[in-house]
Amino acid sequence: MSGSDIFTGTLDILILKAVAVGPLHGYAIGRWLRLQSDDVLDIDEGVLYPALHRLGRRGLLSAKWGQTDTGRRARFYALTPDGREQLKSEKTRWTEYSKAVHSVLQSSEG
Repeated sequence: MSGSDIFTGTLDILILKAVAVGPLHGYAIGRWLRLQSDDVLDIDEGVLYPALHRLGRRGLLSAKWGQTDTGRRARFYALTPDGREQLKSEKTRWTEYSKAVHSVLQSSEG
């Protein structure tokens, strides 16, 4: 599923979850999402990087320059305290929402 196919708002929570353990650069975030989703979520860079910048402007992510494992210079993104709180509330909201959608889809009526 490409980044443009992901439901509105879902990419933000996925990015926040990806960097919850520790700082990651953009390519590593995309790779982590792909691996965690068994290759279902393949986020296009043209969708990922604008989302990273948007989350930074909202104060949910911080960014610092660093070096990747291969020695390349890259921006590493990390959760801010506000980002950690946002992730917590969005996880709760997402869980409730997905349970509700699942209940509707499993309904024997219709």
